[in-house]
Amino acid sequence: MTEQMSSRLSVIVYIILCFQVGIILTVLPWVQHGWLGGALSDWGNNYFLLFASHKMGYGLQRVISSGWVRGAVSGLGMLNILMGAWELMHFREAVQMLDATQDRAKTGTTVKSTVIDETRSVKTDPLSDYPRRNH
Repeated sequence: MTEQMSSRLSVIVYIILCFQVGIILTVLPWVQHGWLGGALSDWGNNYFLLFASHKMGYGLQRVISSGWVRGAVSGLGMLNILMGAWELMHFREAVQMLDATQDRAKTGTTVKSTVIDETRSVKTDPLSDYPRRNH
């Protein structure tokens, strides 16, 4: 029972994390300076970006604050939101897969893997023995 609850909580935490990261990455690049009482700064004008651009060159700040990069980061955020929605729709399957993994780890069984038989040597034909075609 505790293993099942543990796997359920793991999937729930993963879903919440996907939604949180997705919302932050989708909204944060477009937040204007001073939003939420100054708690969030402008995407292209924050301390860490200014520090990095001072060390690496000021072209970095222009690239990061461009609409292309903001759109790419927002796209990653939307991808995280979609992953969270997919995991939410397939909640039971994810829990069952985690339970099966925990059961295999507890019993010590592994998934069947192909074992190479080292007693049989693999015989390959060298390419130089083949006759060449004259076209």
